[in-house]
Amino acid sequence: MQKDFFSYQAQTTAFAAGFEVERAEGSYIYGKDGRRYLDFVAGVSANTLGHSHPKIVEAIKEQAEKYLHVMVYGEYAQEKPVALCRLLAEATPDPLEVTYLVNSGAEAIDGSLKLAKRYTGREEIISFKNSYHGNTHGALSVSGNEFHKREFRPLLPMVSFIGFNDENDLDQITEKTACVLMETIQGAAGFLVPDKDYLVKLKKRCGEVGALLILDEIQPGFGRTGKLFSFEHFDIVPDILVMGKGMGGGVPVGAFMSSREIMKTLSHSPKLGHITTFGGNPLIAASSLATLQEVLESGLMDEIDEKEQLYRTLLVHPKIKNINGKGLMLAVNLGSPEYTLDVAKRCMDKGLILFWQLYRNEYLRISPPLTISKEEIGEGCKIIIEVLNGN
Repeated sequence: MQKDFFSYQAQTTAFAAGFEVERAEGSYIYGKDGRRYLDFVAGVSANTLGHSHPKIVEAIKEQAEKYLHVMVYGEYAQEKPVALCRLLAEATPDPLEVTYLVNSGAEAIDGSLKLAKRYTGREEIISFKNSYHGNTHGALSVSGNEFHKREFRPLLPMVSFIGFNDENDLDQITEKTACVLMETIQGAAGFLVPDKDYLVKLKKRCGEVGALLILDEIQPGFGRTGKLFSFEHFDIVPDILVMGKGMGGGVPVGAFMSSREIMKTLSHSPKLGHITTFGGNPLIAASSLATLQEVLESGLMDEIDEKEQLYRTLLVHPKIKNINGKGLMLAVNLGSPEYTLDVAKRCMDKGLILFWQLYRNEYLRISPPLTISKEEIGEGCKIIIEVLNGN
């Protein structure tokens, strides 16, 4: 299978692991080599409730027995997509009330940009240096790392970038600005958290000039920081909220959410302002609904702070420079990309799955399922310390 993987499936790096997966359950992935591996990555923040969570599996089976795809997005009322959008509205603060379901976080970014332009009638987009929002042409255009996008130019025009947490740059947001797009916690740059009052000042500036604030919660959303969405830590509400990854509990999904007033502008002049065949797919919506219900009802979010502190307590070592992030979104700085990749490989050899940050390869990514136990955290951290000690 590994030979066929490298022969027939397109690769994204020159050093893909090619790890052969047999099955996955809870916090573990089981390989065809007969070993089990503790997962500290959760499919890059996607498997919110771990692998093969019984409530997700049951929801998918139940829906599959009724019907799969029946119509393009936005035409038919289907039970699971409608219930998902209603629960999202009930679980988020005003004025967030209407959700557009799509296929991925990157598509949700593209849709949110179109929505902001359509509603404001403006063309300028402001994003942030070192931001990451996905790899479609639109999402890549508003991502702030030139190395990762220069080979694909020309991209969207009229996009500029300001400094994360830099209040001096806020005056670049003007009456010409359609929207400001920001990751509530910068992901690829190393899980950077905004200063406590920065988002308040950013939202105030957007309000002063009539620009919409779009928050990208594709990674930190769905309980990963101890709140359903991480903006809830910062005393503001975005005009448009973007979500994905952990929303589906392991299936491909994305969405953008706004007020009814703003969202309705995509339905006319022209109609079909955004259209997607498989967005709102009932099978995917069933999985997403089961995930959201479990996150809201299980008490998992109440455990996040304690689990974060356990990681920070156990991961103390001279080779660890610092640990960025919030909740179960942690980036461990090991000083150099080469060393970090070596540590990740050696941890894998010992049965622990780790990954690295896209832009900052000197950081180890720790983004386990929210369901991970304290014992499993201890087990994985012990392996990391053993590897750092050269054992």
